[in-house]
Amino acid sequence: MNQISLFEAKVANGNGEQTLSRDVYRLGQRFDFYRMLSFYFTTVGFYFSSMITVLTVYVFLYGRLYMVLSGLEKAILDDPSIHQSKSLEASLATQSVFQLGLLLVLPMLMEIILERGFRAALADFIIMQLQLASVFFTFQLGTKAHYYGRIILHGGAKYKGTGRGFVVFHAKFSDNYRLYSRSHFVKGLELVMLLVIYKVYGKSYRSSSLYLFITFSMWFLVASWLFAPFLFNPSGFEWQKTVDDWTDWKRWMGNRGGIGIQSDRSWESWWDEVHAHLKNTNIRGRVLEIILAFRFLIYQYGIVYHLNIAHHSQSFLVYGLSWLVVATVLLVLKMVSMGRRRFSADFQLMFRILKGLLFLGFISVMMVLFVVCGLTVSDLFVGLLAFMPTGWALLLVGQACRPLLEGVGLWDSIKELGRAYEYVLGIIIFMPVVILSWFPVISEFQTRLLFNQAFSRGLQISMILAGQK
Repeated sequence: MNQISLFEAKVANGNGEQTLSRDVYRLGQRFDFYRMLSFYFTTVGFYFSSMITVLTVYVFLYGRLYMVLSGLEKAILDDPSIHQSKSLEASLATQSVFQLGLLLVLPMLMEIILERGFRAALADFIIMQLQLASVFFTFQLGTKAHYYGRIILHGGAKYKGTGRGFVVFHAKFSDNYRLYSRSHFVKGLELVMLLVIYKVYGKSYRSSSLYLFITFSMWFLVASWLFAPFLFNPSGFEWQKTVDDWTDWKRWMGNRGGIGIQSDRSWESWWDEVHAHLKNTNIRGRVLEIILAFRFLIYQYGIVYHLNIAHHSQSFLVYGLSWLVVATVLLVLKMVSMGRRRFSADFQLMFRILKGLLFLGFISVMMVLFVVCGLTVSDLFVGLLAFMPTGWALLLVGQACRPLLEGVGLWDSIKELGRAYEYVLGIIIFMPVVILSWFPVISEFQTRLLFNQAFSRGLQISMILAGQK
């Protein structure tokens, strides 16, 4: 799985550079229409269409988020003529079924039918679904879209070593996290937040089955991006390996970076390496990166006006007070960063006491606000959904403006904020793996699913000889 993903990333990077080159432009100008179509779909067109497919999901969900949080959807649904829409719902439901991938499967089925018959085509289709082929190729769609889009924005494609070794081995959680964090995990959780907020605040189609038809393919996309690396990872749900993976990931997160320390040894080295493309990008790339990061501010701007603390007020002061909370969090992180530099090496106990006092003080202030303002548990949960994307937007803007922040001495605070987000992201991704690892039958089922019968039998015999029951 990891070798294939690295290969797909390498080819997507190359196609991104070809898209920016003059060669593709000149060939497209001089080909006739049919040769141009053949050239397009056999080179950069496949990756461009993959990127457009993913961007369409983002455009749709952010459009729904704007309609829900701005009140436009509620105003539309209050129109009496909208309530008589059963025929429209029926047609949209039928359309959604065909858009779940059946149209893309039809050419393959027709080819197999012509070569081997209808029964063989149907059997191959069922076997591919049982082997989770849809999950695998949906995951690789995210790989193509991420690396192709990043090269379009910033350029700088380089060779990626995929390796030619024995591929049946257990990949550690830290390896999967380093490889798929930015390309799949972050984007998958962003889509999860969009779908959850759409469900919480949206009122359309809640009483009908149309909501399921509209969002089913998106939930499938999210599940594939978040959990495919663990489904296709040998012994991915074995309890002892899960415990070892958690220990290794915590050690990797806690190690300090520096000159000569590789990215697989320290989170800080990996964090600098994964954002290295922003160091060499031009002004256009930095500006586009900042503009794209502004989409995460929509959550905070829209949700704070829906909380009980706002009392349906449209005053801009409510939004300004929400930024006061963000500034408080950044101040706490700045104090933690200063304490880490001064006390973590020689006075570890003092540093831990300082972190504990800061954490207790922050929790106390939040509890006072919780009681005084009359917030509910749902308000607290939704408020968390509002402020988490804001911090991520600050991280993206800070990485794009790194030279400026290093000059004013705020880069260490950005790094501490990034470390906190990486911890939260890793725990969210790792918890379902831990829960599934509790059940031995999940590991047995995964082994039978991934490997043939002879290899599965050999793996079981090796576990028995090792003394595991």
